[in-house]
Order: sequence, then C-alpha cells, then structure tokens
Amino acid sequence: MRILCADIGGTSIKLGIVTEIGDFSGFTEVPTEGKKGGARVIENLISGLEAFEGYDAIGISTAGQVDREKGSIIYANDNIPGYTGTQVKDILEKRFKRPVEVENDVNCAALGEGWMGAGKGLSDYLCLTYGTGIGGAIILGGKLYRGIGGSAGEFGHMILHPGGRECSCGKKGCYEAYASARMLVEMAEAVNPEVTSGRELFKRIAEGDGRMKAVLDEWSREAATGLASLVHIFNPQALILGGGILEQDAAAASLEKNSRDLIMESFQNVRFLKAALGNKAGLFGAATLHIK
Repeated sequence: MRILCADIGGTSIKLGIVTEIGDFSGFTEVPTEGKKGGARVIENLISGLEAFEGYDAIGISTAGQVDREKGSIIYANDNIPGYTGTQVKDILEKRFKRPVEVENDVNCAALGEGWMGAGKGLSDYLCLTYGTGIGGAIILGGKLYRGIGGSAGEFGHMILHPGGRECSCGKKGCYEAYASARMLVEMAEAVNPEVTSGRELFKRIAEGDGRMKAVLDEWSREAATGLASLVHIFNPQALILGGGILEQDAAAASLEKNSRDLIMESFQNVRFLKAALGNKAGLFGAATLHIK
C-alpha cells in the first residue's frame, strides 16, 4: 500500500508518500497560509496533493482538535481562523476518490515516532512538542489514547500557575504560557533585546553568556515542573520530546536534569528521548492511520 500523507503545520504543509513498510519518497512542501483562513489552507492542501499520483489512500496530520470518526476539525485556534468545523475527510474523499483518514498533528507525530522513530519497541510513552505552544500525545498499551472527546493530551493547558499569565486558550497560568519555545525566546529578549530567536540564544550560551544560560535554566525549571507531574501521573517508559529547542543538547540536558530533580525515586527509570523523525514524524504517523 502507498499512502499519500500531508502534515498541516503553522507555516507549511509537508507532503510525501509512505509505504506500508515505511519507505518514504517524494517529500515536498507548500505554504499553509493559515492566517488567511481554513478555506485557504484546504485550497493549498489540495494543490499540494494534486502533484502526486500512484497512491492508494490519503492520511492527514493537522493542527487543531480532530474528530477522528468524521475526519473534521473540532476546534482550531486563531492561527487558522475559520478552520473549526472544516470537514477535511469529506472534502478530500469527494475530490480525490480515495479513502482519507485525519488525525491531530501531535498524535500523528507520536504514532510516527512509535512506528519508525524514538518510540520504536515502546508500549507506553508520552510525546511532547515544544514550539509556539506545547502539544502532547499519550500512547498506552501501544495505542493512542484520545479521551472521550478525542482531544486527550492537551498538556500545554495544564494549569500550573493559577491566575498567572494569560494563555492563547483564554485561560491563565497554563503550562505553555511558561514553558513553550516562544516563552523561552520572550524571556531571553526581556534580558537582552538583541536575542530574538532560539538560534541566537543557544549561540550566546555556547559562547559562555551567563545571562542566557540563566534564562535557559529558568525556562527548563518551568518545563520540568510539567514533565515531572506527567511522569507521576502516567508512569511511562519514556518521554519523547520534540521541537527545535530540544534538538539543542544544552536544552535537552538542562530539562532532563531539572525534571529528574523533581521526579520521585521510584519513577526514575523513565527515559528522556529526543524525537528522531524530525519534520517527517507527522507524515509517518499519518500513514499509520491506514496500515495499523
């Protein structure tokens, strides 16, 4: 079986063909243009899919909360206005005459990592991605746990600071309002306005900038608070951690150390793993919707 897969992200839609044995080919990207609305995103998705031929099914990994049965978007934030309610599965099946499956992007990343990446051989793990927000997914007994409404794993919206910073969800004190990659950059910029990206932050840390190292440590303590709580709740074999900042050894090491300082001794066997599939994790996960 050849599955044409698409991963709808914040800036681009990644596409490629994945076979049932995990061979990958044809990687390409088209702009998401999410700020122009859900209809434009679907137009761009269709345009990207039309460039492919010789496939049996379509798998879609997408931002937003997804109704797996209907293949529709339950909720999407203002990064893609008007995306909520979009009937992705119906639209694509009518257009391409192939079976279509749709799943949330972080869930797909977790499934992909379990099939071909860092989670291979594991039955119980949590997947967290640190970016503009914090996405999460739960694998228990080798299966994705979706919750009764299909939206389990919203780790970014754990309330860790009641009444604290306002979050993009409209609530206050959420985990991602303190521990997302976006917040790390904002913290660094508040200390030194010249540091406006994660790349610049880690460059300065490598050069011995103590102030930037202190910013990273403060961020990692916030991030560790959430991770330690999740370890105590789920007792997983591993935490698979993704996002550009955690590809940096300094960030990964700091986060693991601060987390282990908070984790009870009887839970210390948990493994901290870097996501292994990079920007193709969601594509591999989208393929599993048809073959697993």
